This record gives sequence, C-alpha cells and structure tokens, in this order.
Amino acid sequence: MMTQASKPTPAIFLDRDGVICENRPDYVKSWAEFRFLPGVREGLALLNRLGLPIVVVSNQSAVNRGLTTVAAVDDIHRRMLDAVRAAEGRIDRVFYCPHRPDEACSCRKPRPGMLLQAARELNLDLSRSYLVGDAATDLLAGHSVGCQTMLVLTGRGFHQLWPTIHVVPGRFTIVRSLLDAARYIRKLEGGVARQTILTPPSVIGYVDGL
Repeated sequence: MMTQASKPTPAIFLDRDGVICENRPDYVKSWAEFRFLPGVREGLALLNRLGLPIVVVSNQSAVNRGLTTVAAVDDIHRRMLDAVRAAEGRIDRVFYCPHRPDEACSCRKPRPGMLLQAARELNLDLSRSYLVGDAATDLLAGHSVGCQTMLVLTGRGFHQLWPTIHVVPGRFTIVRSLLDAARYIRKLEGGVARQTILTPPSVIGYVDGL
C-alpha cells in the first residue's frame, strides 16, 4: 500500500486479546479457543473505510512458555484475518512478541519494539497514529512513541482502569469497546479536533492530574 518514497501515514494499532478476542487466563492457544468480542467485526469494517493501515500488536508469551507454538499462533492469525475480511473489515499486519517477561526483550509491551518495527516496515507516522488496548502496558507502549491512546473496557480494561490512570503519563481516552473506539476514531479523522473528548457520550478523556 505504501512505498518507501511516500509520506509516512498514520495507522491504527490494536492489541489482540481483550480488544479483538476474549482474554483467557490460560491464554488463547489455538483457533478453537479464539472468540471474537461482540461488535469487533463491525468495528473493523468501520475502520476499514478510513483507508488507514490497521496493525495488530500483541504480547503472546504463551509461545515461549511452551503452551503453544508459532505455527498455532500463525494459524490463529490467518483465520482471524479471513473472518475479518469476510465481514468487510481489514487487518493489514500482525506483529506479536513471543517472549516471556523475564526475557527482557525490546518488543514486549510496554516496550515499543513492535510499534517501531511496524513504522519501519510500513512507513508509518507514529505521532499521528492511534493505539487501542485493554491494559496499561498497551497504552504505555503507545505513549512512548507519541500515539493517541485508547483504553477499552473489554478484556482486562475495566480492572486495569485505575492502574492505568496512575501509571500512564498524559492523556488517554476510555471507550467501552473496539466498536466505540472505531466510531470515535472516525469522528476524529472526519475533522473533529483531536482535543475533543466529549463525543460520543461513551468516551471519557483523562488529562494530567485527574
């Protein structure tokens, strides 16, 4: 879609578990355990119409924990992309980190390695991009490279709300789900100022000191 000579474009980054699919305490280890969250395919169809790259960035430590395999994770992602396309949505790329936290890699969120890799490979402008996640680690990764970040209340989001407020520097937006995030991003990209936090009603903005 992009050439190396073209101007960098903003993108929409999405976490996977808790944003796109149900979050399992024992990890999503195969397609049989994968369940789309309500409204996700509709939300991805809305985002598709914007024409911006849509990129999944996901921590998948189950691989290096020995609970699943690279082949199984790749199979999940192939099937996920097929299901999204069948619903008139689109995901352009999936980046995932297979490492455990103790491996101290540069790609596992909250480190921004996957975002930086995506920016290099897809010619993206991170400072004009969005990141939607369900945990403080997601938002910290996005903030560290200048993305506008959103916390969904699906997955771990509701329980992560107060920790996120305390550890994420600056401003982020709270939405109920990926579908609400998609609606909000469409409003922003349609000309509503990025500082606007009052619409839609399901969106709440937090700023420093709150």
